[in-house]
Amino acid sequence: MTSYRKRSNEELARRVAQDMPDGAYVNLGIGMPTLVANHLPAGIEIVLHSENGILGMGTAPPADQEDYDLINAGKQPVTLLPGGSFFHHADSFAMMRGGHLDICVLGAFQVSATGDLANWHTGEKDAIPAVGGAMDLATGARETWVMMSLLTKDGRSKLVERCTYPLTGLACVRRVYTDVATFECTPQGARLVDCVEGVSRADLEQWTGLTLLGA
Repeated sequence: MTSYRKRSNEELARRVAQDMPDGAYVNLGIGMPTLVANHLPAGIEIVLHSENGILGMGTAPPADQEDYDLINAGKQPVTLLPGGSFFHHADSFAMMRGGHLDICVLGAFQVSATGDLANWHTGEKDAIPAVGGAMDLATGARETWVMMSLLTKDGRSKLVERCTYPLTGLACVRRVYTDVATFECTPQGARLVDCVEGVSRADLEQWTGLTLLGA
C-alpha cells in the first residue's frame, strides 16, 4: 500500500452531497451528516428536513449571525430558505414514518455488508443509548445513507459482515460513505464504489475482513 490521505469531514460531506439527486427531500442526521448542507451542488434543489419540525433548511449561518431560535435536531443553528416552514414534532415524524423522505443520512457504529444498521447503542455497560429518530428515519426514508469513519480508533472496521451492536434497522442502508472509500450495500454483500488515492481493494478487504463485490 502506498501512502494515502483520508477524506476530512468536509471532504466526506462533499462526497455525499455529490450523489444527491435534484428534487430530493433529505434528512441529515445529528453530527457529521449536518455538514452535507454546506456542500450541496449548485443548480439543483434539495429540500432539507429536520426531525424537530423544519422543512427547507439552508446552510449553516455565518459566525455571529446565529439565531438560536432556529436550530436543527442537534441543536445547531441553521438558516431557512425562502418557502421554508416550521411544524409540530408529530407532523415531522409523520413525514418520516410515512415514506415522504427520499434520503436520510445517518452516522453509525456499525453497518453490515447487507445493510443492517447499528447506530444507537454500543451495548457496553456504561454507554448511554441515544436512538432519537434514527429507527423512524432508517425504515421510513426511501434510501438510508451512512457517513462514518471506516475504522474505530483501535483499528476495528465499522463495516462488518454482521453487526454485533444492537440494531437500528434491518437491510435499510443503501450506501456507506467513509473517510477512505464509498460502498453500496446489497443483498449479496458490500460493493466497492470508490476509494481515496493510495488505498486498494486489497487494503479494504484486509481492514474489513470482507470480500467486496464489483470490478
